[in-house]
Amino acid sequence: MATLRLGDLAPDFEQDSTQGRLRFHAWAGDAWVVLFSHPADFTPVCTTELGRTAALAAEFARRNVKPIAISVDPLASHLQWVRDIEAVQGVPVGFPILADADRTVATLYDMVHPEALANATVRSVFIIDPAKRIRATFTYPASTGRNFDEVLRVIDALQLTDAHPVATPADWRPGQDVVIVPSLRDPVEIARRFPAGFRALTPYLRLTPPPAA
Repeated sequence: MATLRLGDLAPDFEQDSTQGRLRFHAWAGDAWVVLFSHPADFTPVCTTELGRTAALAAEFARRNVKPIAISVDPLASHLQWVRDIEAVQGVPVGFPILADADRTVATLYDMVHPEALANATVRSVFIIDPAKRIRATFTYPASTGRNFDEVLRVIDALQLTDAHPVATPADWRPGQDVVIVPSLRDPVEIARRFPAGFRALTPYLRLTPPPAA
């Protein structure tokens, strides 16, 4: 199959999960989605990752984001593993984990990389917007746990830049200055959109406080 690229429509699917059988696009509704795969149940790094996702439930909800995990393990295994995650991490797992034993979703999203893990999914992350478009992707090796603060940071940047003609500079964090896009040149429009003003480091690099939501 063709590689999924940024801006592509996220493939729809129907699959079993720890919260019942779901149709992906219908389940997502008008929310953003973080779809992320893990190599296998009952593995140490994955246990910390899913526990971290569960602990960030309020942060995801504040951004209108629904997390959903996936591996090629069967549903019975997922249900047993959830009990371990909740016991170790001390938080309920309130998001679904897809039981993709037939690899329907793993194949659609190219999550099985034979050169890395021949029989399991790599640590893929897809950030998907309410229009069901893929907006960002990450792929980690099995040995490296994901940085969920970075996942939230990217979502914050995407939501901000969708709402305003700005971009985010290197290492940007919410609340820090942003970049006025080079295509915006009209002084009247700039003043209207950015009443706090801006500082030009070069004619094309103009920094301004983040506009209000």
